[in-house]
Amino acid sequence: MKLRTLSLALVFTLAVPTSFAEAPATADPPKADRASAHTFVESINTELKARYVEPTAAEWVAETYITDDSQMLTARANERWLKWLSDEIGEARRFDGITDLDAKDRRALELLKLQTAMPAPKDPAHLAELTRLASRLTAAYGGGKYCTDDKDPETCRNLDQLSAVLANDRDWDRDLQAWAGWHRVGRGMLKDYQRFVELLNEGARDLGYGDAGVLWRSGYDMPPGEFVAETDRLWGQVKPLYDDLQCYTRTKLAGKYKDRMPDDGTIPAHITGNMWAQDWSALYPLLEPYPGAASLDVDARLAAERAQMLAGAQKDLGRQPAPLDLARAEHDASMKMAVAMVRRAEDFYTSIGFPALPASFYEKSMFLRPRDRDALCHASAWPMELGGTDMRIKMCINPTEEDQYVIYHEMGHIYYFLAYKDLWPIFQNGANDGFHEAIGDTIRLNITPAYLAQIGLAGKSGSDDKAALNAQMKLALEKVAFLPFGLLIDKWRWGVFDGSIAPQDYNAAWLKLRREYQGLSSPVAPEPGDFQPGAKNHVPTNVPYMRYFLADILQFQFYRALCETAGHTGPLAACSIYGNKEAGAKFWKMLGEGASQPWQQTLKELTGKEEMDASAILDYFAPLHAWLKQQNQGKECGWR
Repeated sequence: MKLRTLSLALVFTLAVPTSFAEAPATADPPKADRASAHTFVESINTELKARYVEPTAAEWVAETYITDDSQMLTARANERWLKWLSDEIGEARRFDGITDLDAKDRRALELLKLQTAMPAPKDPAHLAELTRLASRLTAAYGGGKYCTDDKDPETCRNLDQLSAVLANDRDWDRDLQAWAGWHRVGRGMLKDYQRFVELLNEGARDLGYGDAGVLWRSGYDMPPGEFVAETDRLWGQVKPLYDDLQCYTRTKLAGKYKDRMPDDGTIPAHITGNMWAQDWSALYPLLEPYPGAASLDVDARLAAERAQMLAGAQKDLGRQPAPLDLARAEHDASMKMAVAMVRRAEDFYTSIGFPALPASFYEKSMFLRPRDRDALCHASAWPMELGGTDMRIKMCINPTEEDQYVIYHEMGHIYYFLAYKDLWPIFQNGANDGFHEAIGDTIRLNITPAYLAQIGLAGKSGSDDKAALNAQMKLALEKVAFLPFGLLIDKWRWGVFDGSIAPQDYNAAWLKLRREYQGLSSPVAPEPGDFQPGAKNHVPTNVPYMRYFLADILQFQFYRALCETAGHTGPLAACSIYGNKEAGAKFWKMLGEGASQPWQQTLKELTGKEEMDASAILDYFAPLHAWLKQQNQGKECGWR
């Protein structure tokens, strides 16, 4: 399961605060001029840093220890935070007409309005209701299970277990049961989500935006309408590549599943190997262009490494260990393996000159699913304080290739936090949210077959065209397959927010967009009360998703620029900057800018261009795209 996230703490620019006393009201508001604006910005930065710690801690506990109590505490913390933020945004409006503001102060005031994806209604009762719903929806997802017998807990499986079926089992019926079982988790959220949307829109309007979607689209240093057109332009660049990958994949699946495949050109979502059909990497053995041309079985090498650790732990127990001792050895081996995988990712970053992680990162992060409680395992990275070094990841790590790559991704967030930690708190964020998601994925592109062989996770990679094409296919199933999914989630939410998608049509509109953009179909007929969007973490937890689509574009731009800095020659896909300090220094400098300037300027400093451009994706996958076109000759491509 491909996990693409940033911590909720950052998404809400955290989620809440405190018991600080509010300043008493004055009879006459202070004068609004350049000097008072600067004083206000200074106070905002001071308060933001102080108020950040409590809500972040509350959210961390709520996601790593899901109980009614932790939900309540988080809801109360969010309520206080959002009330404070709403009041400060209102106060900042008195500086809107001042034309001679310092540039940094002006940007700080602009960013203040965009500090939350969950805008607060002014009505106190509605604010309290909003935060309760947010906590309840998060808990419903994090504690979600599918039980074949509701009366027997032994028949229940969580998301990890159901996802493993899809990833590892190519049986149509078993995959269908796992897929349909998990997608039922959304049914209990539908009523809460409908009310949640109403309150989000109320909060957005109270802040001066038409709806929550307009608020979300206002965070990209361009008018919201232009941003919609920009995402459509980028999708237009990459759609031909995706269409050819979909056609080839469907043809191979049709060869396996014969007449069980629909005749409309779509791929049933449950047979893609991923719960949301956003990553088709599990299909690689079926789709590999030249079987055996390269030894890229990273899963097997990680499994062998884990088995060796377990054997060592069990050997220390003696001949007749007690069951509890065996369980402890199993857990210890899993933890040792998880840490080794995290250290492997850290090694890449330090090889290009980034600093070593603080010891607290390894002491306080959650690397395994807790054995005694529910926790939200969706991988995320957390800055627990602003201006400090308490950084953590939360993830239930399994010894798989997918999870190893997710760690590289999450580590990108951690290093971004560290790079900009000395900026004003209001600037401690990505240049735009797509930047934040692209950092670790840029490193992911450097994980070439040669790099994997160098660190012992693959055999000596072949250098011929067949081996290179295999590697491209493997990555395309992760990166190219994701592109339309990254686009459609917020396309759906924008319609939900602006009312063009009515509540009774939530599920039908979701299925329509998945068909339109991905060429996928639901393997089960819709029923009243279905809410398939609720089965994707980012919908119930209210995390904007367009960042991931943008990240898929930006990471290839970053990668191409860094490879040029490193002096790489030859095919772009063969480049790895592992060990190159010059490229690392240029990357670190970009990270250090945070949100202190428009993203266009930050992008230009690294790549020489002010606009996002998908041509680097097309350059990277040019050999594979030519091969796909050849394979698809004579095939009926496209879908109805």
